[in-house]
Amino acid sequence: MQPTPVNRIVIVGGGTAGWMAAAALSKVLPRGSSIRLVESEAIGTVGVGEATIPMIKLFNQALELDEADFLRRTKGSFKLGIEFVDWGRRGDSYIHGFGKLGQDLGLVPFHHYWLKLNPGAAPGDFDPFSINTAAARAMKFMPATSDRPNSPLADIGYAYHFDAGLYAAYLREYAQARGVERIEGRVVDTRLRGDDGFVDSVTLDGGREVAGELFIDCSGFRGLLIEEALKTGYVDWTHWLPCDRAVAVQCETRAGFTPYTRSTARDAGWQWRIPLQHRVGNGYVFSSRFTSEDEATATLMANLEGEALTEPRTLRFATGKRRRFWNRNVVALGLASGFMEPLESTSIHLIQSAIARLTAFFPHAGFDPVDIEEYNAHCDFEFDRIRDFLIAHYHVTARDDTPFWNHVRTMAVPDTLRRKLDLFAASGRVFREHSELFAEASWIQVLLGQRLRPRGYHALVDALPEAEVRRHVESVGQVIANCVRAMPTHEAFIARHCAAPRAA
Repeated sequence: MQPTPVNRIVIVGGGTAGWMAAAALSKVLPRGSSIRLVESEAIGTVGVGEATIPMIKLFNQALELDEADFLRRTKGSFKLGIEFVDWGRRGDSYIHGFGKLGQDLGLVPFHHYWLKLNPGAAPGDFDPFSINTAAARAMKFMPATSDRPNSPLADIGYAYHFDAGLYAAYLREYAQARGVERIEGRVVDTRLRGDDGFVDSVTLDGGREVAGELFIDCSGFRGLLIEEALKTGYVDWTHWLPCDRAVAVQCETRAGFTPYTRSTARDAGWQWRIPLQHRVGNGYVFSSRFTSEDEATATLMANLEGEALTEPRTLRFATGKRRRFWNRNVVALGLASGFMEPLESTSIHLIQSAIARLTAFFPHAGFDPVDIEEYNAHCDFEFDRIRDFLIAHYHVTARDDTPFWNHVRTMAVPDTLRRKLDLFAASGRVFREHSELFAEASWIQVLLGQRLRPRGYHALVDALPEAEVRRHVESVGQVIANCVRAMPTHEAFIARHCAAPRAA
């Protein structure tokens, strides 16, 4: 028998998650599919996920969005990586850049040659050996070139900073033009089928019922469907990631138009800086066990580069994940699926990867449990490995100057992370497992930047004379420096290609 396709989809909640899902499904599903999105103008969105990682380009390309138009409409800027300030020790600074590290020699990764020559290096000393980090330090930007395949200019990886509210509005326009129906209203009840407990419909505050076959929960932390209706459960990771609050505010730009996000360690957490064309987004992610909301707000407001443009607002969260991301006929996206603090700008990526996974496992009306279990297994793996990467930033530190930093430095960590740290500490080796998000280059930059110095390096490095190793490393640094000098500034590139109209 021919399986019956699912063709009635209801998305509960708008914001970035809801409209990303609506836009993507309107692009990939066959004509005649019904996609309806329920949201209420009276319910605000979190709207602080304004920094991204390079995979967002694949999402935009799949929708066939024009990059320059997208950046103008969202007042966006380019992102080459993240600068971490005061994380290993006070006064430290390093950049976790996207893209390639150095130039491998034979079968041995570049960083092993660098380790041989720099056993006592400080955080940031590795920055000149990546085109991304070197360009970020110089405030330069250009996309990768295809006409010079052997040049570092062909290795530039980048993402974006943008106004999340404007991005949601941009995708809403895209989705509605492709037939997505937007329904204004607040969900007040969920009706389950009696035979299997699947969601049959949601009821809005005006009494309207919206029925569907597949429901996508983008309702934020509450999880109206995945949690309040289906009681899915939550895995809490605050014992490893104790930050449980964030206070956010926007301010004027006065400290330079950086092509990177900045994360500055504070006494009880860290402060973000995200530069857009018209303003800077700021926030302090902190642990309420180690500081109060009033103290955190005062710290944030005292460390703004320009005049505040909004009143500070506080968000409360518990880092972790749903026990099941897909339960019965409900798939949770965004904050409804779990929360990972935005230290490595993974919030929007987790929405994107879940949408891609949903299209790969898009169900027939029977909702085969084998497909659902596999979907959940992939989500679990992704969340767990991102969790480990975030924990490493806190745990691999020499800081013991505040109770917060002393706690995260000395706490026990997951076994999966401990194995990675032990292997790197022994020999500088990192291996990416399966399809985990952060590859070797990311781990190398962060662990070196956090002052984890390997006791050794790859044995084959010593097969070459030290003078040859030195020539190779110095040559790589010189070539990258020459390339950076030829690049335009970040500000000039945006002014030429994608400047947003100035407000009247």
